Amino acid sequence: MTTTHLNRNGVIAALAVAAVLATGTLSATTAQADDGPGAAATSVPPVKVDPEDPDLRMVDGARLAPAKVLDIKQVVESDGGDERREDTNSDIKFALQAEVLFGKDSAKLGGDANVRINEVAEEIDKQGSQEVRVFGFTDNLGSSAHGDTLSKQRANAVQKVLAKKLGSGVTFEIRGYGERFPTADNSTEEGRKKNRRVEISFPRGDG
Repeated sequence: MTTTHLNRNGVIAALAVAAVLATGTLSATTAQADDGPGAAATSVPPVKVDPEDPDLRMVDGARLAPAKVLDIKQVVESDGGDERREDTNSDIKFALQAEVLFGKDSAKLGGDANVRINEVAEEIDKQGSQEVRVFGFTDNLGSSAHGDTLSKQRANAVQKVLAKKLGSGVTFEIRGYGERFPTADNSTEEGRKKNRRVEISFPRGDG
């Protein structure tokens, strides 16, 4: 697995310098990158910024704006790109490529699919999430109508496994978007493979 780690103080310093150079008014921001779509963060900034700190190097006349938390996304992707996890301050999203779950042009789950989906269900349960979104996507090959149908069927198949594992206390939003909202270039097979996916997203817990 490969991942990107964020240095909290480094983010503050970089944003501080950029803000001063651009506007002469410093807006102090900080990032939280803990272990796909979220609202802007509203939590209290965890790092206190000293307006008198000489490292800020504020220009004459600049003033320190109120601190705020910046919603930063952390992405972890498997070496082969078969699955991806995205974390923000508010949400967690897993994107599983269709080849991991289904046969070609099929909505029937493969032999190893249940294991992987159940691992996602364990994370949902760990976060205490009560609302889960399951969205299916395809590449742009074939008709748009076929892609819409197939992506919804695949989302339904994944949701059924999640529901069995999580029980009746969780509500689901299920959609099939077909070829809409690609994440990669559909002109190459590598890109089309990334676009054939099922995304499972849910709110982060408070813990």
